[in-house]
Amino acid sequence: MSRLRALWQASFNATKRALVWSSDDLIPPSERYIFNFNSKDELKRWHLYSDSEYGGLSAASLEITDSTAGPDTSLTGVFSGNLSSDMSEDSTWRIRRYGFCGMRSKKFDGFIDLDAYDTIAMKIKGDGRCYISTIYTENWVNSPGQEEDNSWQAFVHTPQDRWQILKFLFRSDPS
Repeated sequence: MSRLRALWQASFNATKRALVWSSDDLIPPSERYIFNFNSKDELKRWHLYSDSEYGGLSAASLEITDSTAGPDTSLTGVFSGNLSSDMSEDSTWRIRRYGFCGMRSKKFDGFIDLDAYDTIAMKIKGDGRCYISTIYTENWVNSPGQEEDNSWQAFVHTPQDRWQILKFLFRSDPS
């Protein structure tokens, strides 16, 4: 029954998108922000996680700070993590891989139509280390054995103490 419900929901959402349109559907803007850390309210759109959920001692945080670069002042989202390879003594979990922190956008109602675009870009500044970025998309129809969202991953090498725009190209074919 859950597959039938998923199919019905996907059909309903597609119909709703077809009926509700804007001028952006005719001529989309050259750039579109999906997430923009320009207010403290943006923090509510993110879920932070770490191995502390499983008895680890790592911790994650996200805050909005003022970024000053000469005459330009803007707000910036700052994610940070304190990684620990230790486990709390009273942990009942028996995990082997610990020492992780992350952030994930919360699911939201609506649909982000990116058909007119071929790239997702992220403006980042980091500590010079390598991380993994994962983009999840909701399945329209769940097939047997695949009950979760689709995901795409890329390694992200962060520049140390300088801003860089990273671009991830969409591919319409598997080659």
